[in-house]
Amino acid sequence: MEVLVYLIPVSLGLGGLGLGAFVWALRNRQYEDPKGDAQRILSDEWDDRPKP
Repeated sequence: MEVLVYLIPVSLGLGGLGLGAFVWALRNRQYEDPKGDAQRILSDEWDDRPKP
């Protein structure tokens, strides 16, 4: 039971860190272009393999 004194703050800290990273991603507009992503995945113009 004494280990809970350490585990609870560590788990809350990690959860807060994850929440902070998510909020940072939202504020830096990481999720802004869903239609563009949908178009790029269907396009053959942007291929992973370069043309010889």
